Amino acid sequence: MAGISDRKDWFAIQTRPNLEQAVSKALQMKGFDSFLPTYKEPRSWSDRVKMLSLPLFPGYVFWRKDGERTLPALTTPGVRSIVSFGRVPAPIPEGEIESVRRFIEADLNVKPWPFLRVGQTVRVEKGPLAGVDGILEEFKGSYRVVVSISLLQRSISAEVDGSWLRPI
Repeated sequence: MAGISDRKDWFAIQTRPNLEQAVSKALQMKGFDSFLPTYKEPRSWSDRVKMLSLPLFPGYVFWRKDGERTLPALTTPGVRSIVSFGRVPAPIPEGEIESVRRFIEADLNVKPWPFLRVGQTVRVEKGPLAGVDGILEEFKGSYRVVVSISLLQRSISAEVDGSWLRPI
């Protein structure tokens, strides 16, 4: 049985603006697991339109802490801090990270969404997100399921068929 110091929990690292990608790569180079969920967004300039890959949680990278090794992550260029309560880094439930991964892997139109505290909790019964729990929202006549990372007070959403949903 693994002791508390052997556990590998996920944490949120706050980055300097626009350095999420660099921080994620640097953490991986140091041997850590990092997760930077992104979405595609068209950006227009006067002469062209380009699809950019932007972070779903701007200013944050998810990092799997390896035992007591914190200093190597904190000294990574671009890192501001580990999201903590007091001086204790706050772990993110594995289920929340897994739900975000499922959204990314489902190849749906995923976008950042305002954090919600109220709303009906639903479970997706069909489709690529089957088994994911989230909050039901209606947006421009279609249904969206919102999944949140409570610690960061940030959310993402994806459009789903209303018939795929069941209230919890």
